[in-house]
Amino acid sequence: MAYEYLSQEGYDRVKSELEVLKSDGRRGAAQAIAEARAQGDLSENAEYDAAKDAQGLLELKINKLEKVFANARVLSTKDLDTSKAVVFSKVTVTNLANKMVFTYQLVSETEANLKERKISVTSPIGAGLLGKKIGEIAEITTPRSIMKFKVTDISF
Repeated sequence: MAYEYLSQEGYDRVKSELEVLKSDGRRGAAQAIAEARAQGDLSENAEYDAAKDAQGLLELKINKLEKVFANARVLSTKDLDTSKAVVFSKVTVTNLANKMVFTYQLVSETEANLKERKISVTSPIGAGLLGKKIGEIAEITTPRSIMKFKVTDISF
């Protein structure tokens, strides 16, 4: 069983989103289906088909979030090792090819958000940085090339 490591904030967000989808989301989907059904012949009713498709997508999302929630393990940064890059670490790296400096926070796939520089530990860069210590070089294979990052700082 693979655990989904989440921050308390991420856990609370997943829980809240799941509750909203199961109540308001399902209620809205049922209402859309009822309204489309009331328009007559279901065999040629595009609105009914669209409402049923939307309901199916909603249920898939609920199912995915339920799996995340069931396998969730909340981690506190005070319990984590600061000597190497682990889940929730903020890792500052220097790209050795162009000398650009980036700081990424390593998070679960559920909490990943590139705009906030939160990258999943299952992404190529996240996986490549996981376990690295300050001063080590991470060689990360991307579809285009192999990138080399030097780890310059690790914090929480």
